[in-house]
Amino acid sequence: MKHLKLIIFCIYLSVLIFYSTGFAAISGLEHTLSGKTMGTFYTIKFISNKKLSVSILKARVDKRLKDINKRLSMYDPESELSLFNIQKAGTLVKVSSDFYATLLTAKKLYDLTQGSWDGTVKPLVDLWGFGTKKRITRIPESDKIALALSKTGFHHIDIKEHQKILKTTDITLDLGSIAKGYAVDALAKIFTSSGIHDVLVEIGGELYGSGQNKKGKPWSVGISKPDKQFSNQILYKIIQLNNYAIATSGNYRNFFEINKKTYSHIIDPKTGFPIDNKIVSVSVISKDCTFADGLATALMVMDVQRALSLVNTLEDTECLIIQKKTTRFISHTSDNFDRFVVK
Repeated sequence: MKHLKLIIFCIYLSVLIFYSTGFAAISGLEHTLSGKTMGTFYTIKFISNKKLSVSILKARVDKRLKDINKRLSMYDPESELSLFNIQKAGTLVKVSSDFYATLLTAKKLYDLTQGSWDGTVKPLVDLWGFGTKKRITRIPESDKIALALSKTGFHHIDIKEHQKILKTTDITLDLGSIAKGYAVDALAKIFTSSGIHDVLVEIGGELYGSGQNKKGKPWSVGISKPDKQFSNQILYKIIQLNNYAIATSGNYRNFFEINKKTYSHIIDPKTGFPIDNKIVSVSVISKDCTFADGLATALMVMDVQRALSLVNTLEDTECLIIQKKTTRFISHTSDNFDRFVVK
């Protein structure tokens, strides 16, 4: 749990919400809902001129989040995910629509990134001291890394029709890198399906914006400079969202040092080692926050040019990759990322 809260807190601080000024205001009242979920906080801003009960909407939001946690939480031993993890290999299981939909996106990410996204790396995360195990004081031995690697691989999850799945070997599935994004999408649907189309949903730094803010402009969010100091929250880019989501992954707050070398909490599923590509932050813009959430994690693992080449082939998807070399930050963007940037 401590590991989860730390990661969520890190990512939460990497995206700061703020609202743009100017343009003609739109009619309707602006409402704000907020609360706790997934070890972090959620905030929803929406504008409506309908007669509605904010308390009823809040109750729907909280119930939806509770349901998703009951499906996808790694930290609830009775969650659907936890129960799947203790099932014997080869056991066919029918899962909920939430679990199944998340797995379909997970498989898409795994295939698309050729394994750079992999929701089964928990043995490696634990081995390196970033999971439920205590922090380490020396680098794991190569045979232990090889053993942990042998217990990973999303391809061992067989997703069948009619919401049925099985694992072909004993592995541990962790959907934490896309669960917040899935929850953002689910909450956005509550509002848009109710005819409320001017809404901004945020959970722990992952966001979806639809329509316009009170000032009559698309919702604006700020990507902060990836700095290790919590007090240095300097805006790096300002992004406008209209029927788009943004998710950010970073490694500049959750790490440890041994012999003056820094080891990130983001593990390369192929090598079993923490990433060492100088990438400190990745933000992904896409129509789907679940997909953006997972892809941001995958791009952290990949070589910069390979990551950009991949994103440039994807429809309605853009990215900002920030590397830190010595004391300089270097930005790399996909071909059409700048169309979302407020100049």
